[in-house]
Amino acid sequence: MTDFVNLYEAKTQLSALVDRAAAGEEIVIAKNGVPRARLMPVERSGERRKPANAMRIEYVAADFDASDPHIEQMFGGDTK
Repeated sequence: MTDFVNLYEAKTQLSALVDRAAAGEEIVIAKNGVPRARLMPVERSGERRKPANAMRIEYVAADFDASDPHIEQMFGGDTK
């Protein structure tokens, strides 16, 4: 079933409309009552992408994104 949505509604709810289209719905976007565009699911082909492992990173420390006290001191305290 095709659902018609006006342009304003599409702009304010784009994320939800994309999710619905990805789930298999076809959504037509209309401007002033005239159909102008169609959202529909993308046909997937082949295998899912696999990481290239280009940097050969095998381990990420648990405190990887923790703040560095030396950098905090340079900027006068909290960096958040």
